[in-house]
Amino acid sequence: MRLTTKGRYAVTAVLDLALHQSGGPVSLAAISERQGISLSYLEQLFAKLRRNDIVTSTRGPGGGYKLTQSVDEVSVSDIILAVDESCKVVDCSDSGGCHGAYQCLTHDLWQELSNEIRSFLDGISLSEIMAQESAKDIKVRQDEIINV
Repeated sequence: MRLTTKGRYAVTAVLDLALHQSGGPVSLAAISERQGISLSYLEQLFAKLRRNDIVTSTRGPGGGYKLTQSVDEVSVSDIILAVDESCKVVDCSDSGGCHGAYQCLTHDLWQELSNEIRSFLDGISLSEIMAQESAKDIKVRQDEIINV
């Protein structure tokens, strides 16, 4: 799978947003501080997330971001795809061949694995991750560290 830092950071940041948006819009500075992701990088990611209707922004004092949909409706793959990441295991082209005019010997195997990964990530919503005890514990610990 070609999941890079961009995809991992996007999922982490959106999950942080989901965990904290009950108090109103969440600033990127707060997400940056809690998750250790550069503010300028978050701005790039959230511009893509906003364009792809994952988040909405509010300007001004007390502004920030909120999810556009409920946490039950946003899947991990929605987030990854919104920041232009791929759920592919191979570099093979879908339309052409892997080696010029023909496919490699294992093309179908890797394509099937890519489909399985995509299906797996499609089936995981933010609410499912938020319900995990480990996510709850990490949120509490991060909030305590930041508020000290």
